[in-house]
Amino acid sequence: MTQDEARSYLHYLLTLNLRREEAFGPLALTFIKEQDLSELRLEPEEQFNLIMATAQVLAAEPKRYPLKVEMLQRASRLLPQTRYNDPGLAMELEHDIQKTQADLNIYTEAMKTPKAQGQRQRLIVETDAPQYFLDIAQKRASSYYQQKYRLSKEAKTAQHFGGAPKKFEPDNQAVQTEFPGACAPFMSVRSNAFHMMLPFDLKISRDPSDPLEAGVRIFYAKTGYSFPLRYEMGKLCSYHDGQVLDIDLHDPHLLFVSVSRVNDPEFQSHARSEDPNIPPEFAYPVSVLEHTGSLGPFIQIACNFKVWFDASVVSLLIQGAPDLHEYGFQGGAGLMTRSYASDKVETYAESFSQPWQEGLSFNFVNLHLQLPPGAPSAVIPHSTPIFSVFPVLNRQSYRFEDRAQLD
Repeated sequence: MTQDEARSYLHYLLTLNLRREEAFGPLALTFIKEQDLSELRLEPEEQFNLIMATAQVLAAEPKRYPLKVEMLQRASRLLPQTRYNDPGLAMELEHDIQKTQADLNIYTEAMKTPKAQGQRQRLIVETDAPQYFLDIAQKRASSYYQQKYRLSKEAKTAQHFGGAPKKFEPDNQAVQTEFPGACAPFMSVRSNAFHMMLPFDLKISRDPSDPLEAGVRIFYAKTGYSFPLRYEMGKLCSYHDGQVLDIDLHDPHLLFVSVSRVNDPEFQSHARSEDPNIPPEFAYPVSVLEHTGSLGPFIQIACNFKVWFDASVVSLLIQGAPDLHEYGFQGGAGLMTRSYASDKVETYAESFSQPWQEGLSFNFVNLHLQLPPGAPSAVIPHSTPIFSVFPVLNRQSYRFEDRAQLD
């Protein structure tokens, strides 16, 4: 940018400011940050006017105060070089810096996260693929959400300005701030959760055609009832005893669940198939498919992911990942509060055989997926978050109280 171009752009920016255009703040801040105003030979007065105007239109939010302090300090350093240099103005600037810094200190103190009281809770996991679920999958999820919701430089700049009068300008990128990644709770549920995913593709369809290559399971599934089926000799049969059933292949209650080979190059598992005809890259998907079940219209994907936790303090909220609907699925939600009385006696006898198990409950994290009404099929690619696990306080560990009753 030449000196003449810089001065022309400066006049354009100041015109936007006079008109109180919403785009002034983001464009001015970008200009200040990316250009050396002195090297462009802008007069000290011109620099001072631009910096002060930018500081004044910053959103009146404490999280923007570090930037406001930076702008005011920069203006204060410029002041002696300008014809505006005056002890009164210098003192006013200094007071503004001190007040903004004091407000920032109050905000910073209020936003400090208190240290956790008491012993940190332990959640102990038993799984066939610990490295994948506890390490690789969490890195995959973090990368997935960062790439999907990372804000552009322009969007981050626009976030600093929210108080100017707004006009209807849907195509003006300089003022676009309403991105999913800009919402703290929206991002927190994605970046601070424990995510469950699979190293292979998963498909659920109402149509038997075009299944994934590693294998297929068939379920008759509707609200209140479900049943596993096989397809043999051109007929649908009971999965349990092979009884031939008079069910049309296009019955609306049929669900076809299929899986692909392992597609995550870093996945390692000790799962091996007893069938020598099944290649190693199919072994783990097939083992998961064999343990897949149904609960009414929901397909239950069992990953043999067992969690031990102190149910007197912690419960585990399990629900479909926030973006699951984008792949055509609906996810169930559940709250694990303790060991459920639905296993064999031997399982409960083993639950206190080791010292580390004392006082802990156990349960399995299963993925409950459903096709929305009318949806013909859905596929979720490997290494994509499917479910999220959130440790929450046990119901007995907290209570809601009326603020009015505390006075």
